[in-house]
Amino acid sequence: MNILTFDLEEWFHVFEEHNNTEHSVWDTFEKRLPQTIDHLLHLLKENDVKATFFCIGWLVRKYPEIIKKIDSLGFEIGSHSDLHKLAHTQTPIEFDLDLRSSIDSIEQLIGKKVEYYRAPGFSITQENLWAFDSLVKNGILYDSSVFPVKRKFGSLKGMPSNKPFIIEKNGTFLREFPMNSHNIFNKEIIFSGGGFFRMLPYQVIKSLMSKSSYVMTYLHPRDFDNEQPFNTFLTAF
Repeated sequence: MNILTFDLEEWFHVFEEHNNTEHSVWDTFEKRLPQTIDHLLHLLKENDVKATFFCIGWLVRKYPEIIKKIDSLGFEIGSHSDLHKLAHTQTPIEFDLDLRSSIDSIEQLIGKKVEYYRAPGFSITQENLWAFDSLVKNGILYDSSVFPVKRKFGSLKGMPSNKPFIIEKNGTFLREFPMNSHNIFNKEIIFSGGGFFRMLPYQVIKSLMSKSSYVMTYLHPRDFDNEQPFNTFLTAF
């Protein structure tokens, strides 16, 4: 089972020490998504590849025409939160309100129920397992927030990492599609998403994928944009 997903974000939606997560300043940054999304969608359709897009609610309201186009081309649309905040930095109430806002924005735009979710930075951890309760309460059926290997922004060890599994909450089932890992020299590594594609040689990625019966892949539009003003952004903070 090979699954392709995209986290629909702008180039400045990154979690690094220089990142400014206050959405009040986002409008001051150059916008790159409108310049990259058409090329990306064309590649997918040209190669007859299906994908799920996890969208930030702020972008749904900013670029409704982009979201409508993704939907019209038959791709699945899910929530990637409303304001791209790490889930473990929020209270249960804050998380729930943010989730609900993103779902409402998407559903009102495309007229379809939102059933998919991914936490920004895969930020559901042992400390905020209550997030799964909120997902179920808000009608999410499929989640892809579990990152089984230790990382800077959040991980959830002890969960199955190489196949989908079920999380049961009060008799309701949440189908979890985690990032998958591979054991190399007794160390579990992630190889099929974001920066890992940039760090690992292609032949290594190809080999690990061929050995895996389940592969969850995630990318961002900025991964295809070599003109993003990243250096300018870093020096601004």
